[in-house]
Order: sequence, then C-alpha cells, then structure tokens
Amino acid sequence: MRFRPLVSLLFAIPALALFGLIVSRILGFAQIFFEHAGAALTQEEVEARYNSSADSTRQEYIPRIIHQVFHNWRDHGNETLPGDWDAVRQTCIRSNPDFEYHLWTESKSLEFITTEYEWFLSTYEGYKYPVQRVDALRYFLMRHYGGIYIDLDNGCSRDLKPLLSLPSWVTDGGQGALSNNILAARPGHPYWTLMTDSLIPWSYNYLFPYFTIMYASGQWYETAIWQKYHAQLPAEPEEKDGLYRIMMDMRPGAARWVFFTQGRGGSWDNWDNHFFGFIGNMLIPWITGHIFLLAVIGGAVGGLVWYRRKRARRAGYKTLSNGVEEREMV
Repeated sequence: MRFRPLVSLLFAIPALALFGLIVSRILGFAQIFFEHAGAALTQEEVEARYNSSADSTRQEYIPRIIHQVFHNWRDHGNETLPGDWDAVRQTCIRSNPDFEYHLWTESKSLEFITTEYEWFLSTYEGYKYPVQRVDALRYFLMRHYGGIYIDLDNGCSRDLKPLLSLPSWVTDGGQGALSNNILAARPGHPYWTLMTDSLIPWSYNYLFPYFTIMYASGQWYETAIWQKYHAQLPAEPEEKDGLYRIMMDMRPGAARWVFFTQGRGGSWDNWDNHFFGFIGNMLIPWITGHIFLLAVIGGAVGGLVWYRRKRARRAGYKTLSNGVEEREMV
C-alpha cells in the first residue's frame, strides 16, 4: 500500500497539467472579449488634439492614402460597385481631395499579393471563405503602403487629416473584439508585420464558418494579435511604434463620431453570423467568467478533499468509499 501515494501523484501531475492548459487556453481566448490593451481615444479627443496643436508641430506618420476593397464574390469579374456603396465611398473621396485613393478589386489584389508577398499566395488563394482574403489584404496594405483602410459601408463626415498624426490605430466598437472595418498605419509598423506574419500559423478551418472567419483572419484574430503585440512591447516603446484604439461605439450615450459614418454592411453574412456574433459580444464573456469561477471552486474543493484525506492518514484513519473515516487496525 505504500506505493499508493506515488501512483496517485503520477496520475495527478498530468491531470493538473492538462487542467492548467485548458484554463490558460480559455482565459487566452476570453481575453479578446474583455478590456483591450493600449491607449483609447474618442474621435472627439483626436479632433481636439489636432485643433490644439500648431501646424508646425504636427507630424503626419500616416501617409495620405485611402484604401478600399471590392471583391465581388457573387459575380466574379464584375467590378461595378453597388450604388449605395459607391455613394458612401464618394463622401471620403470628396472630403479628402489631397489623398491618393485606391480601390482594390480581386484582380488588382491578387497581383499585389503575387508581386509583393509571394510567400503568402498559397494561403491567400486557399482561404475557404472569400472575406478572409479581404481581411488578409487589408493587413498587408497597412504593412506595405500604410494609409487608411475603410470598409465600403463606412463613409467620411469630414477630412481625415487629424487621424494622420497617430503612428497606427484600429477601431474599437466598445464591446467584444476590436473592429477591422477602419484601420490606419505608417508603412512598416511592427504591429502589421506581426499581423501578416501570423496569418499562416492561424489559418485553421473550424466547424462553423463564423469561427473560421473571425478567428483565422477576422476581428477575433486581430484582437488576439493586438494583445500579443502589446505584451511584447518594451516599457517605453518608441513613439513611431505607438498603437491606438479609435472608439466607434454605436450604443446610445457613447462618444460622438466625428470622422466616419455607417452604411449598409453584411456582405459576408453566413447562416451562423448573427447567432455567434451575439455569443462573441455577450455570452462568451459571461460563460468564460463562470467557467473560471467553477474551475477555482473545483480546485479549492479538490484541494480540501486531498488535505482532509492526508490529515486522516496521518491520524491513523482510512477513508472508505462512502466517505466515512475508519481507524486502521495495527
């Protein structure tokens, strides 16, 4: 019987290691839905910062380029924009006459990836869902050219010059994961290098389309890499490597939008989008919080049982299968 503690220990160590791995994975996944790292600015704060600085002190990290993407995966080869999207994009072109403007069609996008990032071409062409190519493309555009990427269902309320003084930024809807509908960067910013370099290791196909899109290239992926980037930053990063969240919260009472408007979206909706979108924004934080609580309670109860049995053995008792302690006969 003297080998029983050793056998128990041999079983307990891998069980605890597995338990720790599961908990760490759950917490790592849940982290993308809670408070995000990095500095957050409302659009009003960006405007106020710009207005309070003299022209001579303003540095524009981000080049004056607007990128938009139109991949017509329902009618390949047809590069004519829907009328409402064309009207929305014209608001950005008219508001920023001194910006370069690029509309990236399927053929133009494929040529860019083939020419500049051939190492990614097989992954780009192999994505199961077309929107994943749009996701990946916007990240490579930020890495290569810099500028401001804007989804076609987002318009502009005014010129975007005040946003150019930040080295890089993404948008934050104020709940759930970060957004990738509007992005901006200086060329070669290390966050976008990490984003693009991480796409291949993350390119899994999950059971549900929404999970595959969101976690292999979309907003969940973006947020996970965001957290990883900030975890690797030195205590005092260089100003040119700064990274900000521009708030675009649509909920009542949220900060006013200054630069952007919202139009019709939903171009990549699958059957599971609304269901898992609700889960991602609302239920996952609730569920993971309770799972963590149950894990802590389970660990505490297990530790108490182990301590009780150990104490009973020291006192000369053995615990029967029904939980009753009986003094051992010597």
